[in-house]
Amino acid sequence: MELIFETKRLLVRKLKLQDLVPFHEMHGNISVMRYVKATVMTYEEDKKDLQDLIIKYDVANNDFWIYAIERKEDSEFIGTIAFVKDAANVDEIGYRFLEKYWGKGYGNEILKGMISYAKKTGFKSLVACVSPDNIASEKMIKNANFKFVENYICEDLKIPENKYMLEL
Repeated sequence: MELIFETKRLLVRKLKLQDLVPFHEMHGNISVMRYVKATVMTYEEDKKDLQDLIIKYDVANNDFWIYAIERKEDSEFIGTIAFVKDAANVDEIGYRFLEKYWGKGYGNEILKGMISYAKKTGFKSLVACVSPDNIASEKMIKNANFKFVENYICEDLKIPENKYMLEL
């Protein structure tokens, strides 16, 4: 396992092909995907996506990092986090959890871990883009001291989002 960082209850590591079943469970759930693209992924789409994400770990100058979130207690895959450069070359973060792990405090815990990791690795600021319908995620972002920047329509997904920024 290639550990990226850890929190009290969680490990963040590189994705692996063995993550496909829970990865697809997450992306195949409309409750999870409604805040992302309003459609679910097929098993074959997720298989290709997972393979592509794993290949990116070895690409020079990669600016699209997606990692697995795993519980320490049982090594269970519970979601993913993202560190990506947006169109303006700004560091954007994201997180996604399987629905059965919502409401357990993992989101707040992983967000704090992401901020700490970003500070330690030299990020200057972070951007978080949140669907205005995703009240829980927006609350987490605000509680982490991200400041509202703007409402806009996401270019690639064609959905409304609220943009927040945190200076580190």
